[in-house]
Amino acid sequence: MESENTFDIFLVAPPGLEPVLADEARERGFQGVVQEAGGVTVRGDWTEVWRANLQLRCAVRILARFASFRAMHLAQLDKRARKIDWAALLPQGVSLKVEATCRKSKIYHDRAAAERVKKAVKDIVGAKIDPEAQLVIKLRIEDDLCTFSIDTTGESLHKRGHKEAVNKAPMRENLAAAFLRQCGYDGTQVVVDPMCGSGTFIIEAAEMASGLYPGRTRDFAFQELQNFDPKVWQRLKDSAEPTVPPLRYFGSDRDQGAVRMSTANATRAGVMDACQFTCQSVSDLTPPEGVPAGLVIVNPPYGARIGNKKNLFAVYGALGKTLKERFHGWRVGIVTSEPGLAKATGLDFLPGLPPVPHGGMRIALYRTAPLP
Repeated sequence: MESENTFDIFLVAPPGLEPVLADEARERGFQGVVQEAGGVTVRGDWTEVWRANLQLRCAVRILARFASFRAMHLAQLDKRARKIDWAALLPQGVSLKVEATCRKSKIYHDRAAAERVKKAVKDIVGAKIDPEAQLVIKLRIEDDLCTFSIDTTGESLHKRGHKEAVNKAPMRENLAAAFLRQCGYDGTQVVVDPMCGSGTFIIEAAEMASGLYPGRTRDFAFQELQNFDPKVWQRLKDSAEPTVPPLRYFGSDRDQGAVRMSTANATRAGVMDACQFTCQSVSDLTPPEGVPAGLVIVNPPYGARIGNKKNLFAVYGALGKTLKERFHGWRVGIVTSEPGLAKATGLDFLPGLPPVPHGGMRIALYRTAPLP
């Protein structure tokens, strides 16, 4: 039976990756998983909010929907907003910002709605309104239903807290985790990335295999809330049962600086014993010795991202040639913004997946079956 203390928790997904996050939430044991545009809704209490921030790899942020009511005009919004038990949620004098959106409602002025909520929290808990605050109250008014959420995450969840060195065009960690899952990676396969950059794919794969929680080394906005319990939080972090997987995560890059970055990041993440990084070009790439065929996943440069894409067709062609000649039985995942560059590899790809926004462009994952 559901506790009266449970509420909707909205897991924000990278657009296009909602099904991947829904699958991860189910695997992690979250209840009432419902996929919708922009993310996934689950049901739980505040401990589940903290657990979602700690454990989910594919989410962008976690919103706790803590109150809702209907309001037809601003005075009604003001009156009912003041009945929310703000003191149970927010410490006295806390810094926060308030955002509002209105859609298909009699209250149609976003800014005026936000001002009413700001005044309520200032009057009740002495909140300081700060546009740079980590704590964010979000009010959505749709069809006259006012739903209040609080962003419990702060900085985006792709910022794991233990990756400091990044290269020119880094892959976000939550996207890397989602793409690995879409390639069928479950923590048991060998993973090779021949253009590893700062090591994101390799480190994510090794962490997933190790059972390490992605949020284990960072802070979150919910730690500022009145209801935060440090002892329960520590128990959640201690519930991990990490293991050291065998050496089966192999990154390489022609840039020695990238190899140094990857090594430093994997060391900070605590997975370097399972990883190996080498400096070499794609043309020198060979399957690691003594391991079964696994997954080659790579985020090559693409024209909109770095330099002139005309020069990249040869790079993609060389990558495809190397993989077809040497990686029999391996599956391949290639992330690019350019379908033409993916085609230049000469690989036979499985049916396409929806493109995903990333850094002002749209990228897509191209996957193969095991190479013949």
